[in-house]
Amino acid sequence: MTRATAAGAHAWIRSYRTRLRVTDIVVVLLAVGLAQLSRFGTDDTSVQAAGVAVGYWDLSALVALIWIALIGASRTRDARVVGAGPAEYRLVVRASALTFGLIAIASLLFKIDIARGYFIVAMPVGLAALIVSRWLWRRWLVKQRAVGRYLTRAIVVGTLRDVNYVVTQIDGQPSAAYQLVGVMIDGEHPRQISSARGPVSVIAGLDGIAAVASRLGVDTVIVAGQPNRGDDFIRTLGWQLEGTATELVLASRLVDIAGPRIHFRPVEGLPLIHVEIPQYGGPRHAMKRTLDITLSGLALLALAPVFAVLALLVRSDSPGPVIFRQERVGRKGVTFTMRKFRSMSVDAEQVLESLRDRNEGAGVLFKMKNDPRVTRVGAVLRRFSLDELPQLWNVFIGDMSLVGPRPPLASEVAGYEDHVHRRLFIKPGLTGMWQVNGRSDLSWDEGVRLDLYYVENWSLTGDLMIMWRTVKVLTNPTGAY
Repeated sequence: MTRATAAGAHAWIRSYRTRLRVTDIVVVLLAVGLAQLSRFGTDDTSVQAAGVAVGYWDLSALVALIWIALIGASRTRDARVVGAGPAEYRLVVRASALTFGLIAIASLLFKIDIARGYFIVAMPVGLAALIVSRWLWRRWLVKQRAVGRYLTRAIVVGTLRDVNYVVTQIDGQPSAAYQLVGVMIDGEHPRQISSARGPVSVIAGLDGIAAVASRLGVDTVIVAGQPNRGDDFIRTLGWQLEGTATELVLASRLVDIAGPRIHFRPVEGLPLIHVEIPQYGGPRHAMKRTLDITLSGLALLALAPVFAVLALLVRSDSPGPVIFRQERVGRKGVTFTMRKFRSMSVDAEQVLESLRDRNEGAGVLFKMKNDPRVTRVGAVLRRFSLDELPQLWNVFIGDMSLVGPRPPLASEVAGYEDHVHRRLFIKPGLTGMWQVNGRSDLSWDEGVRLDLYYVENWSLTGDLMIMWRTVKVLTNPTGAY
């Protein structure tokens, strides 16, 4: 396979960008058109700009042009952000906010009295439609990748240990856009390494990486860790890949540190990587609390009839209280009373000790797939996480957050290793990464890793994505028992 073929492998990126570009243009035009018609109808209304009358249709065309240009300039269609993660949505929101921010500033500078109703329709409708359209295209892309299309051909190079780690991480991410065509191992190596998607061939050592990439039509070379080839290994490899269609990607050893916390500070001859220390207070957390109060309050009002029906079902199924109360450990180790719809018999706590030898959980957790203490209605509630709805009240009063680590028992906290106590740096959540990644099917170590990752890298955009993924998990529950 030639380098020309490798360059052709990027055709899907150009095709996908074109689809996004056309959709963005259509959405923006419809949004400003709807704002124009809903506010002024078909009238040829004008606005004064520096003493000159400007028609609203002309103004709408200018708004659309600026909006479309900023969406493109913000790199919202970059191959590095489309298909996975919150960055694509964040950039779309930022570009839209910048568009109307610039227009607002211009209207003040040039004394343009633009009708507020126009903006009230154009921005929220357009932004919502852009986000939905990007989500729909992402869903389509994921389906294409599931059948082996729209993937980036890659080889992983490095030591056996580092390569194994990178391959495992790629295998564990359904949204990973890489098709591993082989690996190159530094030093002694087996003929192939195991992978969840099937064995991956070991092509050779680290000699001639650029030539191998060209021969195999590889789009990306992933360098795992730091191969034992000297300080100039990566620089030399970058030189060798110049002029080809192959990208160079470094798999950093900074595990569990998200991209927004990593910044580069170039110093002459010394590129420094600055890693931000996690912050557990300040304006971002105030915004998170505001979101918690708003959404939990609205949910409590909207779901009041559902609460009443579930309460009747719990009461009719087995004797005992409707609401189960239990002490959990919250932020900074402060305990609080967590509320759930009762899904077990009233003597569940007393029976627990007799079931310890049948524990299927990991670490300090107790879990059983066929727990005899669970009632008939309780089994349904737990399967769809309906038993956890009363925790919305815990969120509303500030004991919990909508998104965060799993709320632990005091007995679990007592068994924590030192580093696991970092889970208590922020409020526990009604949902979190543990729920959208397998829940009870996760091992203890994996659950801890996900919670610690969230604690140190959370963002409001990430919270919204976790909430959305939670909705999808509840319609197709896994690991709930």
